[in-house]
Amino acid sequence: MEFQRGIGKKLQLYLHLKSWMSTNYVSDWWEEYVYLRARSPLMVNSNYYGIDALLVCPTEKQTSRAANLIYSSILFRRQIDRQELKPLMIQGLVPLCSWQYERIFNTTRIPGVETDKLVHLNDSSHVAVYHLGRFYKLIFHHRGRLLQPRQIEFLLDKIVNDNEPATNGEEYISSLTTLDRASWAKIREQKLMADPLNKQSLKVIENAAFIVVLEDDEFEFDPKDPSKLDRYGQLLLHGKGNDRWYDKSLNLIVSKSGRCGFNVEHSFADAPVLAHYWEHTLGYDYCHLGYDDFGRCTKGPDDCSGTHGLIRLKWRINDDLHSDLLDAQKNAIKILSDVDLRLLMHDAYGKGFIKRLKVSPDAYIQMALQLAYYRDVKHLSLTYEASMTRLYREGRTETVRPVTVESAKWVYSMHDPKKTVKERLQLFKKACDTHTLGIQDAMCGKGVDRHLFCLYIISRYLETENDFLKEVLSEPWKLSTSQTPHNQANILDPKKFPKHISCGGGFGPVADDGYGVSYMIAGEDLLFFHVSSKKSSSETDSVRFANNINDALRDMKIMFEMTQK
Repeated sequence: MEFQRGIGKKLQLYLHLKSWMSTNYVSDWWEEYVYLRARSPLMVNSNYYGIDALLVCPTEKQTSRAANLIYSSILFRRQIDRQELKPLMIQGLVPLCSWQYERIFNTTRIPGVETDKLVHLNDSSHVAVYHLGRFYKLIFHHRGRLLQPRQIEFLLDKIVNDNEPATNGEEYISSLTTLDRASWAKIREQKLMADPLNKQSLKVIENAAFIVVLEDDEFEFDPKDPSKLDRYGQLLLHGKGNDRWYDKSLNLIVSKSGRCGFNVEHSFADAPVLAHYWEHTLGYDYCHLGYDDFGRCTKGPDDCSGTHGLIRLKWRINDDLHSDLLDAQKNAIKILSDVDLRLLMHDAYGKGFIKRLKVSPDAYIQMALQLAYYRDVKHLSLTYEASMTRLYREGRTETVRPVTVESAKWVYSMHDPKKTVKERLQLFKKACDTHTLGIQDAMCGKGVDRHLFCLYIISRYLETENDFLKEVLSEPWKLSTSQTPHNQANILDPKKFPKHISCGGGFGPVADDGYGVSYMIAGEDLLFFHVSSKKSSSETDSVRFANNINDALRDMKIMFEMTQK
């Protein structure tokens, strides 16, 4: 009450003034202070990833898959540029803001000593392709026309068949983007931009529509060997430290076996927007492009020998820069070696069973996470769930706090032998109702966290310290969660093509001694969880937590089945 009647009143007045002068009173500050001013490395700490459909792989030809995905991506960009992409609608009635789509392509986060900046170009006619430590410029527009998949495939084949190896440390150029932002900014300015040859090559990468990585490893999936899927996710999240350009808005990654994924810089857009892009791109690849009996592209001329537009990028690396590259790679290995990632494929039941209970699927999963976390560390902790605010222009996210009085009562009841199944079920439904209301409030602008964040920023501008705001905003999120939506593109009906659904994506742990959990309600009988933590923490273990999630989902199903007998 003291804050509300005192300094809070003054800060609120200033925030009203700010709201009159901006399209969205949160989003510009959120982008600047949460993302662009953050000084820690982007790899693992900020960037997130997305994965291919696991149950089907249309071709095992790397360059063929990459060509179709490049072509599909460019067509998606064209829809955005021409404003032909229909906005997503809630229940077919209320449109969501599409502002975030504009910077999926032609965008790079440029490092600065104190703050980074996002540079977006109106157009770009090339992609930068990485393969075995070498970068290439691939121009996908020729004489005003977009290259067809077969023509792109032809150029990618030339890259793969290029026998000239990376030399003098050029294979570690990308490692620079894994450094803390201030260190990378200084090296970029003093050793890359100051040299004409390096500057030219750097600009090709930064001005590209997006990055394409022809991965020299294989992305594998085997239901009997979960470690293969874990490694799949790890390679997409951080690679080997030197094979992703983490500053770029989009890295499209295709493995030797044809499976694919992406790595995305976070500051310009949130996961649901990239999930829409990814669903559209995969769907267009499956439904409209396809492959011949040999796994090669089908769209385009039979003879592509006259296709031009491929340039190998060159670098001038002196001893000083070479030392920086080795140090950057060493630092990257240190970061990625600490990542503990587990991907859980839960196929005992999915959305179908949850819907029959007349419970919100998101609330159901969040309760499962709370029960699993309690069993994992023997107590409840502050939990973060991202909810979108795209009902508003330029809206990004709001925080939902899944740990409530109601959810805590239900979790405790599951370990109280005095509680009957009926009592547990009543507590569960109350917890789900409370959570659903919290989601609705967040979506409709009634959340509190972004509001308090903006009040805190104003207090910093006014040089007014406030203990209440500092305490609220410094509380650690030991469990950070996010749901990946699907079926946004309406290209593939998930009921008709259940094997073509991506398994979503994930992100690194937010707290040193906490978990990051991304989940996807993928189908009638399928759920995916991406669980991350740090190996250096003695309190966490991603495999253990994934097992606890599995057990929680099992026990919740048993709880409902017992009441139906």
